[in-house]
Amino acid sequence: MAGSQLPTTTTVTTNGDSSVSDFTTMRRWKWSNSGRKKTPYFPLLVLFLVAFIAFSTLHSEHSIHQIHENPDHARIHQEEHVSVTYVKPNLLNRASEVLDRFSRCNSTVEYSGRKIACLGSGGDGDGGGSRGFSGHRSLETEKCDVFSGKWVFDNGSYPLYNEADCPYMSDQLACHKHGRNDLGYQHWRWQPHNCNLKRFDVKEMWEKLRNKRLMFVGDSLNRGQWISMVCLLQSVIPADKRSMSPNAHLTIFRAEEYNATVEFLWAPLLVESNSDDPVNHRLDERIIRPDTVLKHASKWEHADILVFNTYLWWRQGPVKLLWTDNENGACEQLDGREAMELAMGAWADWVSTKVDPLKKRVFFVTMSPTHLWSREWKPGSEGNCYGEKDPIDFEGYWGSGSDIPTMHSVEKILSNLSSKVSVINITQLSEYRKDGHPSIFRKFWEPLRPEKLANPPSYSDCIHWCLPGVPDVWNELLFHFL
Repeated sequence: MAGSQLPTTTTVTTNGDSSVSDFTTMRRWKWSNSGRKKTPYFPLLVLFLVAFIAFSTLHSEHSIHQIHENPDHARIHQEEHVSVTYVKPNLLNRASEVLDRFSRCNSTVEYSGRKIACLGSGGDGDGGGSRGFSGHRSLETEKCDVFSGKWVFDNGSYPLYNEADCPYMSDQLACHKHGRNDLGYQHWRWQPHNCNLKRFDVKEMWEKLRNKRLMFVGDSLNRGQWISMVCLLQSVIPADKRSMSPNAHLTIFRAEEYNATVEFLWAPLLVESNSDDPVNHRLDERIIRPDTVLKHASKWEHADILVFNTYLWWRQGPVKLLWTDNENGACEQLDGREAMELAMGAWADWVSTKVDPLKKRVFFVTMSPTHLWSREWKPGSEGNCYGEKDPIDFEGYWGSGSDIPTMHSVEKILSNLSSKVSVINITQLSEYRKDGHPSIFRKFWEPLRPEKLANPPSYSDCIHWCLPGVPDVWNELLFHFL
């Protein structure tokens, strides 16, 4: 290992550029590179005081109007001509203590404006295609957009496995076991509009994984996709030729016959954080080191196929930033979306500098939608996903659980990694599946009070997904692109 180094910084002045995006296009995840409009620069010295006052008044009214139309414009405008320090991420720094659930901030100070210096990826940055991300490397040869389609009821071919036959099923996702008897949610097949999705073949998938490590990295939604993959694959492996390590930071399913593993690494924020314990991570104060993924990368760097996700945990309020060169324990506070941009920047730096696409496949799974407000698909109602039994049949439906500005930020970062990262766009197809969540049909880790039990929607899980179910289709997409 190299000796201790402190992050290097470069100071520049921003010019106030902003991106202009088409809202309707964004709703359907059809992104394109936004045009940029440069904010005019007005000289500080003016010849006439009256002209200056008139200009100031008009400019203020215009700014207020822009804030109402586009809240992000306010943030970008405020940064105009502000000195910004760019920090090179992922440098070794032995002086920094590893964050854990006992870590605390000594104090909280105003955000300094520091940004992550991304090195670029060598890709062409093309984020085009009919659904934005379809321009990325693994999708370039596709003749149709497999992410655009509809759900078709198919009780002859689905589910791809039985819940009770998978010994590795999670009680959080085993909806039938916990009382859900309407099993229609298991029988829906994703049908692209102009082509067919490659049907999942267990033995073919194992051949793709022979002598390889497949690792899912992320939060509980990615863990659900990992459990889905294990349930899809485990049936053809004799019981004495397979094993599962105990639940830990890194959990490993091993198939001896293929010398292959299917692994899950708990890293909900991708960068180092005080929430990295896979069990004890419910904390009042969320602290991250926004400029380093090295703690987690030490476990994922040798995997052959990596499947990343992050999103949900950035939606839980402000985040505390503890930079690796900080010596006094003072944290800066930032809203979740901007903190996610920093973390994604550090992750992108690792990908761009460490990944050889001829030797390692990297996938990024887009945000998994929630269905917390039934009024979004059923105007006038006041429920959520509880009691829902069928998908939404309105093409292009988009709920509030999928944040458009966050998607724009992620797309911008991923477009610069297009030669090294393949994107699995699960968002729109999963938006339709209001019926696919556990709601009350799962194990809850804390006893439910009588008033909760009397009001099922009040404790329904409308975030995670029942298995068999929607995450199986995410894995069919992964199989399709492998």
